[in-house]
Amino acid sequence: MEVCLFLIGYRNGMHPERRDIDISLIQAASQNVDGLRRFVIHRSVESANGDPLSKEQALKPRWVLQWYFDDLDPVEAALQRGGAAHTIAEQTIDAAQDRLAFAQQLMAVRKFATPNVLGPGNPSEKCTYLVGYEGEAHNFNAWLTHYLKHHPPLMAQLPGIRELEIYTRVDYRTGLNIPQATAMQRNKVVFDDPTALAAALASPVRAQMKQDFDAFPPYSGPASHFPMHSIYSNLKRT
Repeated sequence: MEVCLFLIGYRNGMHPERRDIDISLIQAASQNVDGLRRFVIHRSVESANGDPLSKEQALKPRWVLQWYFDDLDPVEAALQRGGAAHTIAEQTIDAAQDRLAFAQQLMAVRKFATPNVLGPGNPSEKCTYLVGYEGEAHNFNAWLTHYLKHHPPLMAQLPGIRELEIYTRVDYRTGLNIPQATAMQRNKVVFDDPTALAAALASPVRAQMKQDFDAFPPYSGPASHFPMHSIYSNLKRT
């Protein structure tokens, strides 16, 4: 199963003057990570429309980097001290000048079909809605069984949706000296632009998703929903 490494940079209220990451640094360095198949860089955007059915309680990320690997071995190798991902992360953290605002998490990827898939001819920049379930389900098996059976079919009906992925956490070894996030689950839905995202969030499908959300098995903790500007990069490997 494909796995995805999340590197997350959170807003730091104590140091609002800290500069953001250098996107060109990430793009250049990611070209040489052994086993890395593709990566996405997400940057936070302010959405005036927002999600009318969401009440945010979680800390908002300033940016999120996703590195995709075919399996666990290459990403664990890259995460060890001296590995490619370790070096890149250290450079990024040093450039941002605030280690405490960063987190990492490795997750398994479940990809679902959508009516309007991303393809080679699509623009490399998109608008993404990242969702995170930061707490714990009382019975994770019951939660995930219900979620995968009922929620993706609704999400795939969102007007204009281009991509749908659901992530669940995995245990892994890391040499990165930054905190490990423990989100139980993350989701990603992708649209062409903020206008398309706003239309999807205002659609009747979103109301049906909220009804299903209210029927989820017991869960404690925030469910975060954040719009992001996303830059896609696919790597050609031999």
